[in-house]
This record gives sequence, C-alpha cells and structure tokens, in this order.
Amino acid sequence: MTSATAGDTAPVPPARTRKSVTGTRKAVVALFLLPALVLLGALVVYPIGYSVVRSFYDQQGDGFAGFDNYEALFTDDGIRAALKNNVIWVVFAPSVATALGLVFAVLTERVRWGTAFKLVVFMPMAISMLAAGIIFRLVYDQDPDKGVANAVWVGVHDTFAPSSAFPKAHPGRQSPLTADGGGFITRDAVHTGQSVALPLVGVAPDLMPDSAEKAVQAATDPGKVTGTAWQDFTRGKGVGRLGQVDPGELGYSGMRIEAVKDGKVVDSAEVGDDGTFSLSAKADGARLRLPASNFAEPYNGVDWLGPSLVTPAVIGSYVWMWAGFAMVLIAAGLAGVPRELLEAARVDGANEWQVFRRITVPLLAPVLAVVAVTLMINVLKVFDLVFIIAPGSSQDDANVLALELYRKGFSEGRPGVASAIAVFLLLLVIPVMAFNVRRLRREVRR
Repeated sequence: MTSATAGDTAPVPPARTRKSVTGTRKAVVALFLLPALVLLGALVVYPIGYSVVRSFYDQQGDGFAGFDNYEALFTDDGIRAALKNNVIWVVFAPSVATALGLVFAVLTERVRWGTAFKLVVFMPMAISMLAAGIIFRLVYDQDPDKGVANAVWVGVHDTFAPSSAFPKAHPGRQSPLTADGGGFITRDAVHTGQSVALPLVGVAPDLMPDSAEKAVQAATDPGKVTGTAWQDFTRGKGVGRLGQVDPGELGYSGMRIEAVKDGKVVDSAEVGDDGTFSLSAKADGARLRLPASNFAEPYNGVDWLGPSLVTPAVIGSYVWMWAGFAMVLIAAGLAGVPRELLEAARVDGANEWQVFRRITVPLLAPVLAVVAVTLMINVLKVFDLVFIIAPGSSQDDANVLALELYRKGFSEGRPGVASAIAVFLLLLVIPVMAFNVRRLRREVRR
C-alpha cells in the first residue's frame, strides 16, 4: 500500500448533472390552465375588450364617436336616475343585509334552534333572482286580497281605524238628506217626539254588515228624537215603497248619527242592528248629520311599487335574499372569536350590549368588511330584481345602471351608450374588488 503524501488531495468525483423538473412542471401547469385560460379569454377578456372598443363608436358601429357615449352618462336623464338609484343601493342594501346578518349570527348562538333558524334564513339564497322577483311582485301587489304586504298593512290599519261598511251609500229619491262635505245632513231640523226616517241606497245586499237585521220603524218618544237609517231598496219592480221601511230591508247597523246645532255636535248615537237610533232632548231643534266617516272608502294599503317606494321595496327583496349569506359568513367569523375575551368582559361587569359593541363587533370587523364589500360589488350589478319587480309605470323610478344598460342596448338600439355604461360599471367594480382581494390576502398572511 502506498500512503498519500501531505500535498496530495483526494480526487473529486465529477458532478452528476440532474435534469431539472421545473420545466416539466411549468408545462404541466400550463396544460392544466389552458382550458380555463381559453374560457376566461373568450368569456371575460374578449367581451371586456370589445365593449371598451365599441363604446367609442356610434350606433351603427362604423363611425368613431370619441367620448360622446361617455358624455351621455352624465347628460342622459335615464342614466342619471339610474346612477342615483345605484348610489342608494350601494349605501343601503349592503349595510342593511350585513347588519341583519350580524344580528342573526349573534342571536342564533344563544337559541336552541339556531341551526334550523340559520337554514331558514339562508334558504332564499337557493332561489334564483328571477323566482325571487316573481315572488315579491306578488307580495307587493296593491290588492290586499293578493299582496301579502298590503294584507298585513291593511289588517293592522283596520285594527286601529276600521273602515266603513257603507262606502257607496247615498240618499235616494225624495230623501230628507242633502250632501254635507263627505257626509249627509237633514234639510230640516228635528224635534223631540219625532221619528225621523233616513233612507239610503247604494249598498249591495251581500255587502251589508253581517250584524244588519231587518229594519223596523222606530217608535216615537216624547223626550227623545228617534229614527231609522236603513237600506231603502227591495228587489223586484213595484215591491217596495219609497221612503218607508218595507219587509226584508236591512238597517244600517253601526252607522253614526250626529245632532248638529249652530255648527256644534250636541248629541250623537249609533244605529242599532235593526236600523233604529235614539237621541236625547239635546237634539231638539238640531239637524241630523251622517258624518263622512260613515262613507269612507276601505283602506287599500300602500302603493309599494309606486314611484316613491319602488326602490326601497326592491331593496327589501334583495335583503331578504342576501341576509342569509351575510349571516353564514359572519357566523363563521364569530366561531373564531376567543370566548375567553367575552367571558372576561362579562366577569368585569360588562353587559351584553357592551360586550357586543366593544368586543364582538371590533373582532369581527375584518369579516364584516369582506361581507359588506362583497355585497357592494353584487348590488352594483343588480338587474333581475329591478326588471321583474318594478312595473312598467315605475321602472324609470327604480332604474339602475345594469337595467339601463339593457334598455339602451336592446330597447333603444344604442349599443355604443350601452357599452359605455358597461365600461363605467367595470370601473366602479374594480376598486371595490381590489380592496376585497387585498383584505383577503391580508387575512391569509395572518
């Protein structure tokens, strides 16, 4: 064996060249992304690019119009109304939906059937915008017999201010009554010991109150003014006698009678089921008045889809759909809130409102921001609900940019202006989307 001298060094084996897999990995990634990129380009990039280019051309698409189409965004009355409504949507719809989602998420943690409640609140998300629009078009129907909203509203109203049962009643021929504002009054004064006949017509027999009974002629009373108010009509030619109570004719049950002397009400009475009434001696020398409240038209509710309320009404339907979405996201964020902080605050004497306002809400601020911004992006593009719910007479008042885009492009034949609206909407959405993406990335880093 020969030993290596001190100056000798061990031979270094030649480095083995390895084939890098990086190039292969990039190729595989590109291969898998290619279908998505093709679809993205065909369905997103190309339409955006075409809309930007088309927005600079005239109606026919063969003449360069410059910024004329963009100028129309701020001069066209329909577009300006749509822009104003979009501002209302962006301010109120996300705020209300997020607030309701927060309340629902916090409360469902404390109730026994919280999961079932969340399911019910989230369920509208499974309904398409078209179906939701049809549902709420019926909910907001003006007729209380069809529209749920007006049925509830009229029911509450009639509980405190019942409507009249005789809106169509009026004096017939040879009646002692004459018009007095919205009601009627006797031509002559009445006196004690007199039985006054107050015949009326105009109410169909099947619309008379259920309490109404066959009318009878009121008996005279020396110290009182008596009388009868009844439906002076009997079916059949030549059957009834004008101005006299006939068999089968019904009394105006519940009608109010006032004795008016020198412009003041000195006494009043309510007509009985048989049509008779009685006034004290104070009514002597007074005229009998049937006030306008007896003939008030039935309350027909609120015109939810009228010009003044159509936008809030449509926003209400949107909140109904998206409050569940906000609730689920906020509930997920609430599950990550440290319970120790909440319990420590309660131990220190904070009540539930203080815990909610000073601890729960600040800790949920990032989640609330993401939910609000996501809904903001969504409402900027709202179209279906407005198009379906708002009737033609109120659609101009409920107009939004997405609907105006449709109307300009398809109804009015102005594709250049429609493209300009589309680009404007994109410019409005991009900052909000960028803010949301930054928020999400910041959360991921944490």
